[in-house]
Amino acid sequence: MKVDLIFKIAAVGMITAILHIVLEKSGREEYAYLITLVGVIIVLGAVITLVSQLFTDVRVLFRLY
Repeated sequence: MKVDLIFKIAAVGMITAILHIVLEKSGREEYAYLITLVGVIIVLGAVITLVSQLFTDVRVLFRLY
């Protein structure tokens, strides 16, 4: 597994959490939840490519065409 991807996901999570807290404390809850949603979508976009590659590797390994 790529270690740099884990660090990128952690960085996105920390930045998202900090922005969420700052926006929530300033009274802009709707923007805070929007930032959280965008962070989740970014991480899912990175993870979906890995899951797709995993399924491709499993299919090739067991010769499922």
